[in-house]
Amino acid sequence: QVQLLESGGGLVQPGGSLRLSCAASGRTHSSYTMAWFRQISGKEREFVAAIRRRGGTTHYADSVKGRFTISADNAKYTVYLQMTSLDTEDTAVYYCAYDPGVILSSIRRQSGYRYWGQGTRVTVSS
Repeated sequence: QVQLLESGGGLVQPGGSLRLSCAASGRTHSSYTMAWFRQISGKEREFVAAIRRRGGTTHYADSVKGRFTISADNAKYTVYLQMTSLDTEDTAVYYCAYDPGVILSSIRRQSGYRYWGQGTRVTVSS
């Protein structure tokens, strides 16, 4: 089993920045993909960003491209989501996901990940 612990959520004003962290522990693998999804109230959970440990390749949803940056500290099995130019539409619960065997075609799909964090709430409001 793998456990994921998210942190960094909170209240931020429009235009502000916030950094989320997600640390994986337990039976982690040397090769993995970690991702962030979010669930806006009343909507389905959606893909935000993902990063593969091998090669460090990143993927982003169009809605966050250019504003959010995903990165990883491989030694700590920790992934970060730096969010800038936040908008009220970014208000959501953000979930971290992890899997050692995500294929490229599933990297943006919830079904591609077996392990999930509990979520951290981000509220963008003035």
